[in-house]
Amino acid sequence: MEGIDAEKLREDFPILKRKVNGKRMVYLDSAATSQKPESVIKAIDNYYRNYNSNIHRGLYRIAEEATEAYTGSKEKVAKLINAEAYRNIVYCRNTTEAINMVALSLGKSLLEKGDIVLTTEMEHHSNIVPWQMLSKRLGSKVEYARLDGDKKFIDMEDYKSRLEKDPKIVTFTAASNVLGTINDIKEMTRLAHKKGAVVIIDGAQHVPHMQMDVREVGCDFLAFSGHKMFGPAGIGVLYGKEEALESMEPVLGGGDMIRSVSFAGCSWNELPWKFEAGTSNIEGGIGLGAAVDYILSIGIGRIREHEEELTKYALESMAEIRGVEVFGPGIGETGRRGGTISFNVNGIHPHDLSTIFDSEGIAIRAGHHCAMPLVNSVLGQDAVARISFYAYNSEEDVDAIAPAISKAKEVLKVS
Repeated sequence: MEGIDAEKLREDFPILKRKVNGKRMVYLDSAATSQKPESVIKAIDNYYRNYNSNIHRGLYRIAEEATEAYTGSKEKVAKLINAEAYRNIVYCRNTTEAINMVALSLGKSLLEKGDIVLTTEMEHHSNIVPWQMLSKRLGSKVEYARLDGDKKFIDMEDYKSRLEKDPKIVTFTAASNVLGTINDIKEMTRLAHKKGAVVIIDGAQHVPHMQMDVREVGCDFLAFSGHKMFGPAGIGVLYGKEEALESMEPVLGGGDMIRSVSFAGCSWNELPWKFEAGTSNIEGGIGLGAAVDYILSIGIGRIREHEEELTKYALESMAEIRGVEVFGPGIGETGRRGGTISFNVNGIHPHDLSTIFDSEGIAIRAGHHCAMPLVNSVLGQDAVARISFYAYNSEEDVDAIAPAISKAKEVLKVS
C-alpha cells in the first residue's frame, strides 16, 4: 500500500499554512477535533452561495438541490461504515448527543429498576454520564468492566464475568481517547449479544482513523462525530440497525420528524427522519459528505497505516527522553493502539507543558480529556498531556516534541 505524503497533504488544509508565535504550526490535537480540508470548506461555502434553502419542504429548484445534497451525504456515510442504507444514518450534533438519544429513548423503555448497563473504565464521559443520569431516574445500575493490570486493555475475563449478570445494555468505546487502545469490538459485541444485550459503540476515535464495518461488527448502534473526521462541528452520526431504530420513540418532537399531526395526536415520519426534528444542520451534513469523500480519496487503510507508523516513531522517540511516562499500549503493541499518546513529564504539570508547547507553535491537549474516572482513578493522575495524529501529520511534527519538552524542563528548571 502506497504511503501518505503528509507534507503534500498539508497543502489541502488552509489553517496548517499559518504560523503560531512565528513558528510553523504543528497541530497535534486531532483527537479533540481535526482540521478541515479546502474541499470541505468549499462544499459548505457553495451551499450558502448557491442553493441555501430548507430541505424536504420546498418544490423549487434550490430546495430540491439542498435535499439531494443532504440525503446524498447520508449515503456517503453509510458507505464509509458499510451500513445497510442511508435509512440507518441519523444525524445529530455529535457522539455525545447520539448516545444520549439512545439512552433517553431505548434505554428509558428497555430498563427497569435493578437492570444493568455495562460499560468500561476507559470511557469518555459521554458514555458514562447518560447512563448514570438514567440510573437516577429508573433505579437501574451502571457497572464498569475493569482494565487489566497494566492499565492498557480491557480485562476480558472481568468483562465476561460481568456479562454473566445479564446486562440489558452493553456499551463501550471502540478506541480510547486517552490510552489510544483499540478494543476488539467484534468479539465484545459477539459476547454481549450471546447474553441478549443491546450493544452501543462509541466510535468517535475509531471511524475517522480506521475501517469500521458495522455489519461485520454486528453492533446495534454506533455513534461518531463529524468534527473529528475532517468535517464541520455540530454534525454527528447515530447508526442503528433498522429494527433497533424502528423500536425507538423519537426524543424530540416537531417539524420534519412527523408524518401527520391533528389535535388528537400524531404519527412519525419514516427512518431516518423521525429522529431529526426541526430544521436540520444542512450545511453540516453537506460538509460531512465532503469530508467522507476526502477520507475515501486518501483511503481509510492508508490513514490507519500512516498513523500506526507515526505512532511507533513517536513512542520510540519519547522513550529516549528522561522523565517521560507514556500511558497505554507500548512500542510493540501499535497494532492495538490508535494515533493518540497520553504522557506526563516528571515535575511538570501537563497544563504548564501545554503552554510551553504552544510557545513553540505546537498544539497539544492537557487535562483529563473528558475521562476523569480513567485518568484520576485508574491511572492515578490529576491530568495528562496528550498528542494525537491524523493523516496530515508527519515525522517532522514528531521531531518537534523532544525540543519542546527540553525547553519546558529548562524554563521550569526540571532536570
